[in-house]
Amino acid sequence: METKIRWGIVGPGKIATKFVSDLSLVDDAELTGVASRNLGRAKAFAKEYNIPHAFGSYDELFQSDVVDALYIATPHNFHKDLAIAAMKNGKHVLCEKPMGISRAEVEEMVAVAKANNVFLMEALWSRFNPTIQQVKDKVEQGQIGDLTYLHADFAFYGLDRDEDSRILNLNLASGSILDIGIYPIFLSYLLLGMPETILAASNFHENGTELQTSMIFQYPNAQAVLYSGLTSNSHMEAEISGSQGEIFLRPRWHEARGYRMVKGELEEVVELPLKGNGYYYEILEVNRCLRANKIESDLWSHQNSLDLAWLLDKVRKICGIRFPFET
Repeated sequence: METKIRWGIVGPGKIATKFVSDLSLVDDAELTGVASRNLGRAKAFAKEYNIPHAFGSYDELFQSDVVDALYIATPHNFHKDLAIAAMKNGKHVLCEKPMGISRAEVEEMVAVAKANNVFLMEALWSRFNPTIQQVKDKVEQGQIGDLTYLHADFAFYGLDRDEDSRILNLNLASGSILDIGIYPIFLSYLLLGMPETILAASNFHENGTELQTSMIFQYPNAQAVLYSGLTSNSHMEAEISGSQGEIFLRPRWHEARGYRMVKGELEEVVELPLKGNGYYYEILEVNRCLRANKIESDLWSHQNSLDLAWLLDKVRKICGIRFPFET
């Protein structure tokens, strides 16, 4: 591997633009390639961000020798096949969340990473957010006592989008749960682990797309109340409550820039500004792992992604959320 880790972009869309901006802040990384199914789009992206190599097919990028690691930023339903093709060509992969549509897909991806001895991580950027890391430490240290209640939501109004859009097109694994419901589920899993039971209910678009889902994760001595939706905005502040205090992650909590801890009459406000858009921290983690010749991260491991995929599968099964391409 060269002095700097060479990154490539698979799918030059809106989220890739934010990622590229943060990649420029990482000292030991450089952007050397981009691929799209449309060569013109790849070339335009390459010109805008001074990327030396543009490809009109994903396979051309995978088979090239101009990148070490790839960021896959396509719609959900393409993640598995693209990640597997990249890894079979010896490329390390940071794959946008959800890593796969189902746990079965994630299992297949993990198996290919191990067979080819390449790095694979789900781009669950909130896991590497400094605020969330610090809050996790405080909970584990017992600073708010025993954790007994968690509330987290994520919602925005999406019904003004075209039905061919990523969030409303069933063939692109549309709906709120995989796109944004994954965040509240992640927070509950991160702080409380795997629940004993799950209650959930959804409302649907006339085309079959899941539009809003409410969930209760039941633990032996705690409950998590979670929500995702595309029918309205929500406050998006996370509340983490224990027997001796509470921690509030400010809106929008999944990209938190600080928190407030309340214990009786005492209140502590901590400011933790983000560097860049927040993707900076997950890029640092990938680079650290690659330097150490690891194929997974200790902070967000293959097992973590498998667990999260199982939880998403469970909620979808309870609510009857399915896509046309699923057998």
